[in-house]
Amino acid sequence: QVQLVESGGGLVQTGGSLKLPCSSSRRSLGSYCIAWFRQAPGKEREGVAGISDVGKIYYRDSVKGRFTISRDNAQNTGYLQMNDLRPEDTGVYYCAIDLWGCTTVDGIPQVSGVDHWGAGTLVTVSS
Repeated sequence: QVQLVESGGGLVQTGGSLKLPCSSSRRSLGSYCIAWFRQAPGKEREGVAGISDVGKIYYRDSVKGRFTISRDNAQNTGYLQMNDLRPEDTGVYYCAIDLWGCTTVDGIPQVSGVDHWGAGTLVTVSS
C-alpha cells in the first residue's frame, strides 16, 4: 500500500509563496507520475501539475509561470513550489501518483488517472 504524505500548507497573503513536499516511506516514487490536485470549497477536485518519471511536466494554464513542480528521486519526494499566490488558489492540495504515466487532458492531470492519494494539506491565500 502506498502512503503519500503532504505538508507545507498554511495561511499566506496574496503574492506570497509556499512549497509543498510529498513523500512516501513505503514505496519508491521514482517510476511513477507525481501529480498535484486541489479542491476549493464547494468545487470539484482539479489537476494542477504533474511530472512524469522521465521529467515531462504538465501545468494547468492558471498556474503556469507561478507554480513549479519537481521531484527528487533520491529523497523519494515530489514538490510543488507555489509563488505569487492568489485567493483563487485557496483549497486543499493533494499529492497523487499515477502508476501508468501522467493521465492528462489538454495538459491537465486527471483525477481518473490517480491510483493513490495523499490526505491533503490546506492552503489559504488571503486578499
